[in-house]
Amino acid sequence: MEERIFRKQLNNEEFLKLRQATEKIAQLLTKRLKGHLEVIKPLFIPRILLGNYIKSALMDEVPGTDKAFTELQEMYGTICEKPFALPRKLTPPLPPILNQLDTVPFQYSLFLEESEDKTVSITSPTQWILSYRSECPLNRLKAMALGMEPRQPDEMRQTIINHLALFVFLKHFPALNQLFEDLRYQVETKELADLGSLPVVILKAPVETFLPPDDFILQITQLSGIAAFQEIIDPEAVKKITDPLKEALRSLIASS
Repeated sequence: MEERIFRKQLNNEEFLKLRQATEKIAQLLTKRLKGHLEVIKPLFIPRILLGNYIKSALMDEVPGTDKAFTELQEMYGTICEKPFALPRKLTPPLPPILNQLDTVPFQYSLFLEESEDKTVSITSPTQWILSYRSECPLNRLKAMALGMEPRQPDEMRQTIINHLALFVFLKHFPALNQLFEDLRYQVETKELADLGSLPVVILKAPVETFLPPDDFILQITQLSGIAAFQEIIDPEAVKKITDPLKEALRSLIASS
């Protein structure tokens, strides 16, 4: 997956300073996000979406679950075979989905023409993949799909379901997207090409980042011996963070 991102020249001194600042800001943003998710998780109870299509101690009927399960089944059926080699059909009731929201930093591959490895794994300090918590994180899912780790079909299926269920949940309850926006997160959907175009929910903080030129990234990764790099938070972008509510009120005043 190749992402488009602003590029900016850096010298070594600037890089060291901004990398330290980026790590501190990333830690703060991650802690803030986890706090928000802990507060709002009662709004994301999986049974509200899927009702008796998932195992639960409750047996009350929940309206709208037939449509939600059909959507989940259709999405699952399009990605389960390649590269996961899983059966297409989901048989309800599905195993329980924990009412725990989890995040991992969003990562993508950057192609470097001058690199022997050709690609570098880039991590964003301001974007996270959001899903229901799973015992099998995406890196293990990918390793199983590639045969680098013994396959655990049940774990693989559950991880895929957990990501798709949250995707469908936000589609059926769009007010939650507005809630995230009010908390200053932009909600996006991206398909992970190396995982069969699995659609995942992305939360993005209102802070812009950039990357130095390829030759600088190559220099840093050669020194570290690790083909990985982190986007850098732009100090100027921090100064320009806008307040959506403030802008909305200004617009109302201007139009009155």
